[in-house]
Amino acid sequence: MRFVYFTHSLTSCWNHGNAHFLRGVLRELKSRDYDVVAYEPEGAWSLENLLKDHGEAGLEAYRRLYPDLDSRTISAEADLEAMLTDADVVIVHEWNEPWLVAAVGKVRSGGGAFTLLFHDTHHRAISDPDAIRKFDLDGYDGVLAFGETLAEVYRHWGWRGRVYVWHEAADTRLFHPPLEETERQGLVWIGNWGDDERSTELESFLFRPARTVGLPLEIYGVRYPDHALAMLDRYGVTYHGWLPNARVPEVFARYLATVHVPRRFYVDMLPGIPTIRIFEALACGIPLVSAPWRDSENLFNPGTDYLLAQDEAQMESHLTDVRHDPALRASLIRNGIAAIRGRHSCAHRVDQLLDILASCSSAASMEISA
Repeated sequence: MRFVYFTHSLTSCWNHGNAHFLRGVLRELKSRDYDVVAYEPEGAWSLENLLKDHGEAGLEAYRRLYPDLDSRTISAEADLEAMLTDADVVIVHEWNEPWLVAAVGKVRSGGGAFTLLFHDTHHRAISDPDAIRKFDLDGYDGVLAFGETLAEVYRHWGWRGRVYVWHEAADTRLFHPPLEETERQGLVWIGNWGDDERSTELESFLFRPARTVGLPLEIYGVRYPDHALAMLDRYGVTYHGWLPNARVPEVFARYLATVHVPRRFYVDMLPGIPTIRIFEALACGIPLVSAPWRDSENLFNPGTDYLLAQDEAQMESHLTDVRHDPALRASLIRNGIAAIRGRHSCAHRVDQLLDILASCSSAASMEISA
C-alpha cells in the first residue's frame, strides 16, 4: 500500500506542531513496510524561518534522529496526476494552499484510484471558518479531525458519517524516558508565544507560580516579541529560543517538571483537544502540571496521569508538591508513561487510520453496489 501525504513541512518543526505527529506516523507506517511519500511546497513558511534563523544546522537534529524520513518538494507546476498514479491513500493537511487542496481533489474526482482524506489539526474552522471554507473538498472521501469538537464542526458542514476523530499522539520511538536518569532541577516550558492569545494564562499559571514557589524556570520556543521577552526578564525566566522538536526528550530529561498552558481557543471553543506537548511530555516521563483544560473525551486521567490546576493558587500548591514529594513524581511518571504506551502512541494512531481506511473502502463499495 502506498501512502502519500501533503504537508506544509516534514523537514521543519519551526512553529509547525503538526510535523511532530506526522514524523511519528510516517515512521510507523514505514516500519510496517508500507510505501510512504511526503510532499511539501517550495518556500514553506516554517522551513524558510528555520533556515533564516539557524541555517542548515537547524536541520541537523531532524536528519540525525529521523534518518528514515525524507520529503519531496513540489511547485504549482507539478503534475499531480502523474505523482498520484500509484497512490492508494492520499492525505492533505489543512496547512496547504487552497489550490493544492483543490487540485488533489480534482485528480480523485477524475478517476484517481485512491482514498483521499483532508487532515485538520488547527482551530481555524472555529477561529477563521472562511479560511477553511476556501478549500474545495468535493473530491475528498473524508476528513480527519484531531478532536471531537472539531469533528462536530465538519458534521455541521455536511460531512456527517465521513469525518473521523484522529487525535495526535507521541512518537514513542523517540519520546521516551532517558535510558539513564541524571539529576533533575527546575521547571521547563516548551512552547511558542504566538499572538498573545495566552499571555495572561502564561503569567498566571507559569511565570508567577514558578517564581513564588522558587522553581527556576527555563523556556524554549519562537515568536517571542520584545514585550514578551521583557516579561520573561521581569520574572527571572531563562529563555533559550527555538528548540528542534527532535531534541525535546533530552531537554525534558534535565528538569523536575513541566507545565501545560493551552491556547485559549482550545479551552473555550475546542475543548477536549490537547496539544501534542501533553502526549510528548508524558511519553518522556516528566511530571506534568496543567492549567485549566477539560478532557471531555477522556483521553487521560487528570490527577493520576498529570495534575490539574484550576487557579493560580492551586498551581502553586501542585508545583510545591511536585518539588518536594518524590513519591508523587514517581507516580505521575509511571501513570503518564502507561497512558501513552497503552493508548496514545503513533502506533495506536496508525492502527486507527487503517481502520478508518477500511471504513472508507466499505462505504465506497456500498455506493458502487447501490
